[in-house]
Amino acid sequence: MAHMTAPAPTVGFDLDMTLIDSRPGIHACYLALAERTGTFIDADLAITRLGPPLAEELINWFPAEQVGPMSDLYREMYPDIAVAATPAMPGAREAITAVQAAGGRAIVVTAKYEPNAKLHLSHLGLEPDVVVGDLWAEQKAEALREHGAAVYVGDHVGDVRGARTAGALSVAVATGPCDATELRTAGADVVLDDLAAFPHWLTGYRVASGG
Repeated sequence: MAHMTAPAPTVGFDLDMTLIDSRPGIHACYLALAERTGTFIDADLAITRLGPPLAEELINWFPAEQVGPMSDLYREMYPDIAVAATPAMPGAREAITAVQAAGGRAIVVTAKYEPNAKLHLSHLGLEPDVVVGDLWAEQKAEALREHGAAVYVGDHVGDVRGARTAGALSVAVATGPCDATELRTAGADVVLDDLAAFPHWLTGYRVASGG
């Protein structure tokens, strides 16, 4: 063969605020948790800092010894309240399809509780090859390495750290709580406005890596 194409890459994606706009569903779930427990939770504030694990948010509203049981309660309430309320981010479907159409594998690696992550994807008809939940920041590198991801796409500085720890290219989208400057400062290799720009970027990346 005279012409070699780059091997099809495995690309990891974060979930909340990368593939899905989880703010409306999470907002509703925090309000329901507040009502059920009689505890004030500022849901408007909570959804401005999505990304880290649930426990890191709940510690702001509940005593430490209640965070475990409240996390369980939240996760139990979540499917009925949050899933239908949560849309895909613009370009999410096309981003996953672009990877798979190139012969690559699209994997989702998220801090979200894995069963609920799968419910979101299934509800929206998004079909990645693998879904791994319950991993945050540097921990995400475990799954990225295991599946041989060359690229990790996320919206949070924690996602940048996960990509770098895994030795993957960090592609950041400025659709979450961290702006483009923060993402660049954290060490993102590429910063896109949103996922709509991803398929075009992927084409260029594959050419540059030996297409």
